[in-house]
Amino acid sequence: MYKNILIAIAFVLVGCKGNSQKKETVQETTDKKETNFSVVKTDAEWQKELTPEEFYVLRKAATENPFTSDILENKKEGTYVCAACGTELFKSNTKFDSGTGWPSFYEEIEGNVGYDVDYKIGYKRTEEHCGTCGGHLGHVFEDGPEPTGLRHCINGVALDFVPAE
Repeated sequence: MYKNILIAIAFVLVGCKGNSQKKETVQETTDKKETNFSVVKTDAEWQKELTPEEFYVLRKAATENPFTSDILENKKEGTYVCAACGTELFKSNTKFDSGTGWPSFYEEIEGNVGYDVDYKIGYKRTEEHCGTCGGHLGHVFEDGPEPTGLRHCINGVALDFVPAE
């Protein structure tokens, strides 16, 4: 009985590790680095400006539940901006359906997204944040489509959509 339980637990642990988690992270960073952002506010100030869900994801590096984002199915032309400070982060023409339940993009707007290392779930991942305010966006993996091969897996609550004019 115990043998079967141990085998089942081992199978679950091995089975949970997807292809994107086997690859090295995109950014080679060994430690969290101190970054100075141009928009800096206290938690109290952010809480006044953001919804509870936005605050939890953007300021506390949480993850929204999959398939809950209003922008997941959005196919309109425009730009996705940081929900905290409005910085342009992703163009709609780089968005794709990854099947993960989170909005995914194969390319960021260069210079507007920052990267760091995240060990929160036991292994090294590349975390993405807004380059202006430091808000947590999600993670980037190397299992995306061409031309970059990247999948920026982003919390939809961290983004606002600005339609093209």
